[in-house]
Amino acid sequence: MLHYALGNPLVRALTLASRSFFEDPPPDFSDIPLGHKTSILVHARADELRELDALEAAIAPFALLGRVGEDQIRRLCPLLRTGDGGSVAALVDPDAVKIDSDALLQGHVRTLRHNGGTLVTGARVAAIDRPGVGWNVVTERGERFSAPILVNAAGSWADTVAKLAKVAPIGLQPKRRTIITFDPPDGMDISGLPFTKTVGDELYFGEESRRIFASPMDEVPSEPCNAQPDDYEVALAAWRMEERTCAKVDRIHSKWAGLRSFAPDGKPVVGFAPDSPGFFWLAGQGGFGLQTSPALATIASALIGGAPWPVADVDPEELSPCRFLGHPA
Repeated sequence: MLHYALGNPLVRALTLASRSFFEDPPPDFSDIPLGHKTSILVHARADELRELDALEAAIAPFALLGRVGEDQIRRLCPLLRTGDGGSVAALVDPDAVKIDSDALLQGHVRTLRHNGGTLVTGARVAAIDRPGVGWNVVTERGERFSAPILVNAAGSWADTVAKLAKVAPIGLQPKRRTIITFDPPDGMDISGLPFTKTVGDELYFGEESRRIFASPMDEVPSEPCNAQPDDYEVALAAWRMEERTCAKVDRIHSKWAGLRSFAPDGKPVVGFAPDSPGFFWLAGQGGFGLQTSPALATIASALIGGAPWPVADVDPEELSPCRFLGHPA
């Protein structure tokens, strides 16, 4: 999803700067649209209205929001409980984008290959060294790659890669998030269901392939791993759905989990390591990586290529790894 209810002002600015790429991608990037317009509905109970007011003020510089009451909540999302103990107000952004992540990734692979690049998969890194002016990466299969600049875009493993390269880590923390899917109530048409989120980080849900997906918005600290859903978070997602909506989660159709990696201040890390020439950080995207990827890629390209800073509303020092390592940006 591309929406503005996620993250902090920096994340929202990066999201806004990325939007045009999804709406008007480069020629020949993809044969299909990279996303389609959808609505976001962020709802609140009576005791959460101050939090809703604060979120509305935070998003206002980035998106035009509507404020709705119980009648419109029921019309937009008939699943939600309203009234006493339920939601009484909500923010609506009708201009969000549901990103086609497969089309986005395949477009990048196509562009990479068109420009003479190669995608190598199944190649776990065994060793990294810098014997001279460039970097060497050796895989467990014995393959060797060399380049003057090494971009560390290893997600939850970014600190692990840094340690292999003898570069100071920045304190990334991977956190697990869980998703479940289940059938909607009998006879309910959910084809126009908005992406629906509590004003606090408690629950979100939406429609996917005629089923409902839901997450308890868990952020469970984890080591870098192939994350698996935990029974507690699966049950929590089902319980919160039944508490906040009229849905009954009788049978979970599927469940999965993934890791989202966070820098200590919750902001992404983009820039050259101050303690090791040619080592470039591109990490800490904390669950907002896809929606900010065009802006972050443009920034990374400019920093590596020595071009002018490309995003006027973003301060380079907010992204620099120097903020964690005691060096001036």
